[in-house]
Amino acid sequence: MSDRQAMSLIAQMVPKGSRVLDLGCGNGALLELLRKERGCTGYGVEIDDAKVLECVKRGVNVIQRNLDEGLGLFKDGSFDVVLQLDTLQHLRNTAELLRETARVGRSAIVSFPNFAHWPNRFSVLRGRMPVTKTLPYQWYDTPNIRVGTFADFEVLAGQCGLRVLQSFGLHNGRKVDAWPNLMASTAVFRLERG
Repeated sequence: MSDRQAMSLIAQMVPKGSRVLDLGCGNGALLELLRKERGCTGYGVEIDDAKVLECVKRGVNVIQRNLDEGLGLFKDGSFDVVLQLDTLQHLRNTAELLRETARVGRSAIVSFPNFAHWPNRFSVLRGRMPVTKTLPYQWYDTPNIRVGTFADFEVLAGQCGLRVLQSFGLHNGRKVDAWPNLMASTAVFRLERG
């Protein structure tokens, strides 16, 4: 998550002083923000060499690991909040990682590109896969191996032992509360163990 407005909105959802695990933390910018502005501690998990190096330069605790290998190195209830921001669509074992999220964290904040956003629906109606700001790749070269919607995720979260506390959309850095499944390019969920 790179948009500064969206990152700030997500940071406000994390209680001050929380112990945070950021799965797919990218360059560590959000963890750095949480440390400086919210007094949080914790770790990021990232696979990309260059992004791990950026985390280290920011002073962010980072573990280089493929998330498809699970979270076995963390004990039950190790974290107050687990973040999975724009990560799930890249995973092969999506349901397993959500179950692991429920195991290692008391709560979670998850975001992903919303495939039900109206421009995506319009592209599919025209017979084409969407190419947008949140889904910027052609169908044949995308790193995304999954697509989902608000409704799809609600069902999966329940099956994985997570209860939805709040959901809303993001579009161009702004929060979308009205009809987010149709009007938002990104889905955001705040969850807790069910």
